[in-house]
Amino acid sequence: MASLILHHFPSSPWSEVLRLALGLKGLDYGSVEVPSICPKPQLEVLTGGYVRTPVLQSGADLFCGTSAAIDALETLHPDPSLFPPPLRQGHRLLAQAVQGAVFTWAAGAAMGDLPTQGFEAFWADRERRFGMKPDAFRALAPHLAAQFAGHLANLEAALADGRAFLGGDTPGHGDLAHYQLLWFQKARHGGDLAPLLADRPHLGAWVLRMDDIGHGNPMPMSAEAAIAAASGAEPTVRGIVAPGSGFEAGQTVLVSQEGSTDPAVEGRLAVLTDRRITLLRDRPETGPVALHFPRLGQIVRPA
Repeated sequence: MASLILHHFPSSPWSEVLRLALGLKGLDYGSVEVPSICPKPQLEVLTGGYVRTPVLQSGADLFCGTSAAIDALETLHPDPSLFPPPLRQGHRLLAQAVQGAVFTWAAGAAMGDLPTQGFEAFWADRERRFGMKPDAFRALAPHLAAQFAGHLANLEAALADGRAFLGGDTPGHGDLAHYQLLWFQKARHGGDLAPLLADRPHLGAWVLRMDDIGHGNPMPMSAEAAIAAASGAEPTVRGIVAPGSGFEAGQTVLVSQEGSTDPAVEGRLAVLTDRRITLLRDRPETGPVALHFPRLGQIVRPA
């Protein structure tokens, strides 16, 4: 059985970041496909209700969200690094820049023409969870696409000095995060990026280099097998609940995500630092598991 398991769905841009990271490191992993919309009952057995993708699993450890999973990969399989020199940890800032407004611009460019008919369940899910009303989103799409074009112009300028990747000669987390924006456009428009890249030759060459990274060695896996993998392992806790955080180790807390109405996850607090959150949970199907979150973007409150 694979030591790493990726819970994802094919059209997820954030999952593409993880697939590329696994490819960059040349790793074997179990691939569990989850629904693109809620409910996601088998994933929730493992995560206690967390429903975003991707989720990276290593035994009884569940890394919830892209940045938590990236850090886990770097710890478990440090070579080749996702934070290569000369930028090193500067790749975090590059990747962080993709979140928020930049991703919304990319979504508008990719999905501005997505109809309601035939996609009723998708729009209902996104409206309920993120407030994305289809008519309002489509009306805003031209502005979002224009903003995205401006971002692509900045990427073209960053690559115009002849560097192979954003940080130099070697791809890193920042490249993976920005590439998913272009991948999103390809996924929605039949692989045709010509209209976006016609006047951006350096960006086009970078996209081809990123395409070559691939997704590593995925092996299809059932959700039941992933649950069994968790039940046969022990979770790992690295870190402390920082003094002065307002919380105590072992305290029952709720963790939810900014900008979403997804239900909060309840668990016993094991780690809380400026970088990481770890909750411990236990249920009959899985036994004890640890849920690891990035600190950024999470809301922590007492249960």
